[in-house]
Amino acid sequence: MEWLKVVPPLVAVIIVIWKKEVILALLLAIFVSEWLLVGDSGLLAPATGGLATLDRISGVFADPGNTRILVFSVLVGALLAYMRKSGGVTGLVKLLISKGLAKSPRQVSLMASITGVVVFIESNLSVLTAGILSRGLFDKFGLSRAKLAYIIDSTSAPICILILLNAWGAYILALLGNYQLESSSAEILWGSVPFNFYAIITLLIVFYSAFTGNYYGPLARSKAGESNISNAANPSETIEPEAHPAFMVVPILVMVVGMVGFMLWTGNGVLAEGSGSKSVFYATSLACLVAYMMMLASRRFKHQQLVKIGFNGMAELLPLVTIVLLSLALGASLKQLGTGLYISQIVGDFLPVYLVAPIIFIVGGIMSFSTGTSWGTFAILIPIGVPIIQVMGLPPELIIGAILGGGIFGDHCSPISDTTAVSSIASGCDLLEHVKTQLPYALVAGGASIILYLIVGLVVL
Repeated sequence: MEWLKVVPPLVAVIIVIWKKEVILALLLAIFVSEWLLVGDSGLLAPATGGLATLDRISGVFADPGNTRILVFSVLVGALLAYMRKSGGVTGLVKLLISKGLAKSPRQVSLMASITGVVVFIESNLSVLTAGILSRGLFDKFGLSRAKLAYIIDSTSAPICILILLNAWGAYILALLGNYQLESSSAEILWGSVPFNFYAIITLLIVFYSAFTGNYYGPLARSKAGESNISNAANPSETIEPEAHPAFMVVPILVMVVGMVGFMLWTGNGVLAEGSGSKSVFYATSLACLVAYMMMLASRRFKHQQLVKIGFNGMAELLPLVTIVLLSLALGASLKQLGTGLYISQIVGDFLPVYLVAPIIFIVGGIMSFSTGTSWGTFAILIPIGVPIIQVMGLPPELIIGAILGGGIFGDHCSPISDTTAVSSIASGCDLLEHVKTQLPYALVAGGASIILYLIVGLVVL
């Protein structure tokens, strides 16, 4: 019964829509997939499927690349904690305010936009940095917190998925690494950037809004003070005297430069041929070490304190690391089950080739909207999309771009997205106000993306 191969991803989608719980959905999907692989229908079948599920999850660590991704994901939590506790973020705020780099509403809006773009290492770090830097200035110039929430939310994820020298890129490389394609995983990933229409359009709209000061829909009607969740003090009034921007700037520079350097090193001088998992792991470890040494040298922190800060930061990201672990396990299980190949055959028989990219983009948007996370969406769709590429002979860059764009699109629309929540907190804007004011912009960018995928499908395919 070949049709049973589609049951595991269906289980995942149904659970995330029903329970809004990604970890449970991934666990159950792995269980169903492993049960089908074992083929046991006796009384002990659930136990057999459960044991196979545990073996599949533990088997993720057999791949050094997967292990590096998981360890990197944990280390990011420690790095973020070091930059936060050292006063690096607040020190950078103080420097910008003292230098008078923002003297008008346009400059303030552009500063928030550019900050979100520059800090592309991690989406939540981008959101927090831009929000903390800008919200006091937005109040000063009479700009609503809803506008700030929109700007930082709509720059963080799109820039992270376009530049890809971060956890996102390494994670997607790990998922693509399970398949044999004509080009390398890195070449396909970089080639997908021009086809990630949603991320590109979203960034263009953000910078247009920031530069012109023109806003539309509910966001245009939002006013300063009305959408604030609290009357937060001006950032400059809450900065510790010891805070210095170097505690944030130096580790980030080490991480960015380290990623590029290690990509060149592991690729023997060719960036596209470098190992994403090794580079991101090495660069993050180096950045953590630099942050630790700087804090220790400041004599404000002892070794025991720094160890505790690091582990507390790691603990904050354990749910995300769990999703990454289960995503890798599900991808491997679905590959062995042949789910993607079966679905690709159905798609090839019933779906016109020019509709594949727009349909995948829409499906990705629905899944990420329901789950509140693009990571789980990539884990389910990439194992399905790659066999479609192989069977139908489609450009892998186009389909991967549609998957990545769809994941970000749904994430932007979702009220349960972690980035949506962090954007609201960082900007001091009410969560529902942020969702209501950003949704029209996301829908416009999403609609334009669908049209572009249709045009590309009709012209190129």
